[in-house]
Amino acid sequence: MVKRTSVFDLWSQKGKKKWPQTHIDNAKEAEAAYQAGIEIISCEPDHHFKEVRKVAPSAFLSVGLRHGSVSSPQEAIKYGFEILEMGADAVYCSHSIYFIEAMAKEGIPITSHVGLVPNLSTWTNFRAVGKTAEEALQVCQKVKDLENAGAACVEVEVVPIEVADHITKNTKMITMGMGCGDVCDTQYLFCNDILGTNTGHYPRHAKKYVNMLSKENELQKLRVNGFKMFIDEVNNGKYPEDKHQIRMEEKELNKFLNKIK
Repeated sequence: MVKRTSVFDLWSQKGKKKWPQTHIDNAKEAEAAYQAGIEIISCEPDHHFKEVRKVAPSAFLSVGLRHGSVSSPQEAIKYGFEILEMGADAVYCSHSIYFIEAMAKEGIPITSHVGLVPNLSTWTNFRAVGKTAEEALQVCQKVKDLENAGAACVEVEVVPIEVADHITKNTKMITMGMGCGDVCDTQYLFCNDILGTNTGHYPRHAKKYVNMLSKENELQKLRVNGFKMFIDEVNNGKYPEDKHQIRMEEKELNKFLNKIK
């Protein structure tokens, strides 16, 4: 049985190691990330999660709890246990402290979130959070509240590097940094940014390492051409050819025709 990376393992290496981290959309991406050496992977529960666990057996998997999908801490606890049973190592939660505290008290490892939290962006807009002293203090207080609630990890997203550095040095939580320099415990980037499959806006912190979108476009053209060729041969009587068909032996055919009359 493969030993999975645990919260204890991460905490034991805090300040000693930098972990590359990515968020994947399917099992093929998870497998590629794992084979490349990425040890921390995040995903949604509907992204073929069981298959993700299978292809990344020892990775630390942080699996999302959709914002608003539960309406009480009790429901969150139930979900947390279910997703851990399926193979998650932590549950990502952008709900309030009350939900996080309830799950953490039951021993469910929680990945929390500060800075630019997309699920809560109506309060901040999509921008860097913590560029003023007042806002930076608010971010740091939120981190303390999350740690006191029992969270194991915290995503720190689009926060000034100075604030992210202070947070990382003053919390026992694993800081998962996206868009805040190189000072957090992990360096976190979405796979669609890394692989170049993002069809929308590339944020400032993102970097495209390969252009898989162009390859996928080529493959799609090949698919379309294949279907067009099939349609053309059907319409022109070129498919199926004799080699694609099954025929009865003449003796058996005659028997069949005599009996079917």
